[in-house]
Amino acid sequence: MSPMSQSVLLRFDRWRSVMLARCRGLGDDAGAALVELGLMLGLLGAPLLLGTVYLGTLLLDNIEVSNAAHAGAMYAMASSTFAEDTANIVAAAQAETNRLGSNLTVTPTIYYACSTAIGGTQYATQPAANTACTGGTNHSLEFIKVLVSASVTPPGKFPGFASTYTLQSVSIMEVEE
Repeated sequence: MSPMSQSVLLRFDRWRSVMLARCRGLGDDAGAALVELGLMLGLLGAPLLLGTVYLGTLLLDNIEVSNAAHAGAMYAMASSTFAEDTANIVAAAQAETNRLGSNLTVTPTIYYACSTAIGGTQYATQPAANTACTGGTNHSLEFIKVLVSASVTPPGKFPGFASTYTLQSVSIMEVEE
């Protein structure tokens, strides 16, 4: 045997002796850490996983409701004719979501506002807005507001949490003339 391989065997033998000495010091506690890990994963891991699935499903449903409101408003903002087409606004909102479909409640509303105070007073008719919006650059603008709501039931029932939630979203866009 070469001197190099004797040196390697000697080092390995020393390392093995040190590791065996450390393992003898453990005695009967050798598997305790593994048992503790198993218990902690059972007690903490399962509730964390279930809670993540519960909240993840609610978040996904909330995104679906928001996308449906946006799709309805996008359809309606194309022109005044589309903004008055309630049936197709509802259809566009329902077509946007696969998960909720006909469970959605879609409420489109047309309103008017002055161009210099868009966040100000809302008028139900364009003549009322035209009367209120006076001045050189001030004129009335038409807006569509689509309110979408859905009642959703998340997976599982947990103490302290509701069994159903009502999710809502609003999308407001200016109607192009």
